[in-house]
Amino acid sequence: MESPRIIAGVARIVRDIGIAEELAQDALVAALEQWPREGVPDNPGAWLTATARRRAVDLIRRRENYARKLAEIGRDLSYAAPPEEPADPEDIDDDLLRLVFTACHPVLSPEARTALTLRLLGGLTTPEIARAFLVPEATVAQRIVRAKRTLATKNVAFEVPYGPDREARLGSVLDVIYLIYNEGYAATAGDDWLRPGLCEDALRLARVLSGLMPKEPEVHGLTALLEFQTSRAAARTGPSGAPVLLRDQNRSRWNRLLVARGITALGRADATGGAPGPYALQAAIAACHAIAGSYEETDWPRIATLYGLLAARAPSPVVELNRAVAVSMADGPGPALEIVDALAAEPALRDYHLLPSVRGDLLLRLGRPQEARAEFVRAAELTRNERERELLLNRAAEAS
Repeated sequence: MESPRIIAGVARIVRDIGIAEELAQDALVAALEQWPREGVPDNPGAWLTATARRRAVDLIRRRENYARKLAEIGRDLSYAAPPEEPADPEDIDDDLLRLVFTACHPVLSPEARTALTLRLLGGLTTPEIARAFLVPEATVAQRIVRAKRTLATKNVAFEVPYGPDREARLGSVLDVIYLIYNEGYAATAGDDWLRPGLCEDALRLARVLSGLMPKEPEVHGLTALLEFQTSRAAARTGPSGAPVLLRDQNRSRWNRLLVARGITALGRADATGGAPGPYALQAAIAACHAIAGSYEETDWPRIATLYGLLAARAPSPVVELNRAVAVSMADGPGPALEIVDALAAEPALRDYHLLPSVRGDLLLRLGRPQEARAEFVRAAELTRNERERELLLNRAAEAS
């Protein structure tokens, strides 16, 4: 629980995430040795942080290039004898924010950012990350090691960016959290459709970021989106783990506390002023679903309008595909099919199973079952998730 804060506080001194992680582990070993004899301190987190910082200072003093390092980190040497309680809790939050931006630095690949973020901020072990993304443990371990090495060799500053660089860097941070959540919300491959643990980690990270950056509307927008999406988790699968489509979900199982949290977060995003960003727009769409009494009572015209705004703000074939679904509910399957057919030549959607899945649904509603069946079969062939494949094949059978 304390690991991210300890690593963040030490990384500010040593300027190296790999070394900071090792020192945090050393502090834990010291606790395992001393606490059974001396008792657990009143503030275990502060004790661990103080111990790790003292070891960081000792390490720097032992380095051959101490003189050069002293000029760099002179002000941090005041932590050589830190108090049991942090002098200023806000400093810890600042350090944690620096760690977030460093772990999600654009110099790293998206896969490396995700693995490093889950390791440092999510507290997941290498085997847990490997299981979550269905990749070998060795692959995850290499990604993490290379990420730390890249940050060190590229001399990436352990800082929160400001000015024009901040928006781009913040976008990277939010994208990593969103990627983690999406993999948990609808797994790319494997036997399970949902991976709740990943959703919980991403939502927790979003909530932490909201507290650290209260004036950033997109941070609140992402948090709101994840609150709304998570509120439906219990209703998204049946007793056997099979997916339950949105229109068939039992809405009494939706978590109203999370819906309320989502509405609050979306209100904070709106309160900052200015045009809503992509995450705030997606949260507004999710809010339409969250407050609707049923699938049919959903404000589909508003959702279609919001998707139009999202397409203008962040153009994407996937956004257009989602807009087509909303248009089908607001104006009928005919106009929606025109949108979908216009996307058929998009290279990004060539192997995207949801394109034929949506097209199949539209064809079925237009009274063209044989064509719909072919689309559902094609979608089933493209997906790598077993639960989703079963759902699509069942839809193909029903269309026959």
